[in-house]
Amino acid sequence: MTLQQLRYIIEIAETGSITMAAQRLFIAQPSLSKSVAELEKEMGITIFNRSNRGVCLSEDGTKFLSYARQIVEQTELLENEYKAAPPPRRVFSVSAQHYAFVVNAFVELVREYGKNKYEFTLRELKTAEIIEDVRTHRSDVGILFLSRFNREVILHILQSEEIQFTELFTAKPHVFVSKQNPLVGRKSVTLEELKDYPRLTYDQGVKNSFYFAEELHITAESPKNIIVSDRATLFNLLIGLDGYTISSGILSSDLNGDNIVAIPLESDERMEIGYITTTDRPINAITERYLEHLKRYIENYSS
Repeated sequence: MTLQQLRYIIEIAETGSITMAAQRLFIAQPSLSKSVAELEKEMGITIFNRSNRGVCLSEDGTKFLSYARQIVEQTELLENEYKAAPPPRRVFSVSAQHYAFVVNAFVELVREYGKNKYEFTLRELKTAEIIEDVRTHRSDVGILFLSRFNREVILHILQSEEIQFTELFTAKPHVFVSKQNPLVGRKSVTLEELKDYPRLTYDQGVKNSFYFAEELHITAESPKNIIVSDRATLFNLLIGLDGYTISSGILSSDLNGDNIVAIPLESDERMEIGYITTTDRPINAITERYLEHLKRYIENYSS
């Protein structure tokens, strides 16, 4: 087993394709395939399941990738400390539900490392995809929420995948509406009063269980419903159709402008927003720094 082979495994896992990985690594595809096969034979495991659609990590491969990343990361730290070489490329990835504060913290992280080599990834995904990204170490950290409604189910899934949830903050539910919406100016609104307006929710794909929804009170009666896949579309529809969505109440005028308003929702629910990480590897320094930016933004907003 060599460091080069471990780097090959990481690249293939990130691209999901031996062909694409070979192109990025500037080596011939047969050579890459042979190297992977030799490593699998040496380790006595199947790292990748192969199909006509590409490759994906096997169960053994997922665990092997975790160890491979740690070895490569520690090697880069040693080389950076003791060799007269340029700083290594900083790599970080976060997968999250659709929250502006996640983006704000990401912006601050990029600005901090802006003078160095880096490759950062921010993915706003469906809830099940966030959990899968963290499980397979495609992302270092995931951001999602728990409530009384979904807590038992989500925590059970996380525990079965050896993933832990750490709370960042708890928010009272609000509705986001256009500043032209007739409800603006109210101290609070009720679910009954919202029935006259289109409810906007995020698509959860094939795993569209109510427990994976990004919005509270997803089972409440609503005669008008629109499902979207991204935050920009949702905000455009809030403005164009006088719709609403239920969220944490934390808005960013830098990212979303001043056309969206948060109104408290009368509810006995709470959004416990936090981050998820795997239990089989420690949080790295860049992830720690990102979480610091995240906590600082939330504290500044709350104050």
